[in-house]
Amino acid sequence: MDLFLRTSFSFPVVVFSFLLCVAVLYWITVACGVLDAESLDIDPDVGADNSYAEGIGGLLLKLGLKDVPITLLLTLLVFFAWLFCYFAELLVLRLMPLGLLRYPLGVVAGFAALMLAVPCVRLLTRPLRPLFRKVRGATSKSLLGQVVVVRSGKVSATQGEATMEDGGAGLILRIRADESHGYKRGDRLVLLEYLDVEHAYRVISEDEFNGV
Repeated sequence: MDLFLRTSFSFPVVVFSFLLCVAVLYWITVACGVLDAESLDIDPDVGADNSYAEGIGGLLLKLGLKDVPITLLLTLLVFFAWLFCYFAELLVLRLMPLGLLRYPLGVVAGFAALMLAVPCVRLLTRPLRPLFRKVRGATSKSLLGQVVVVRSGKVSATQGEATMEDGGAGLILRIRADESHGYKRGDRLVLLEYLDVEHAYRVISEDEFNGV
């Protein structure tokens, strides 16, 4: 355990250790309903003139990492980069009398670990791409009027998720509504309008839709 901790907190492994802790905390908050899985996500279907194309999302697309939520991609990238960097430190770097060279070599090792992580993540997420494409393809005007059940902690003008039964595994859809309505997890809502820019649905309560 002592060797594990020393290696995890040595440079450059400590950088990825910190990022991995942040990722774990993020997914814990998602699991607890504090954040939605999409709250820090970026939609890959925006045009090339959007700032997305020049940011992290655009870089991931150039690396062939697409059709999967960016939060999941980043988490997997950090995990595999940490793994490669950890063993590089454990088996090579710590055994060498590097002195001041540790930091420039550490930067090179960290960059190399990231590059090695890319094909691993690409291979691991390839089976998941059809699933996420199916979800995105389902968000069309043909679903208007369907009943969904809120799965996120809340629904607002910028975030919210709901599930809809489709006779199979079900769909997870992005939904939007004024936060003053107070929609919460488990509420039954109706898809009222499709928002093209956000790839989401504006919703109202089932009772309001039925005029109750």
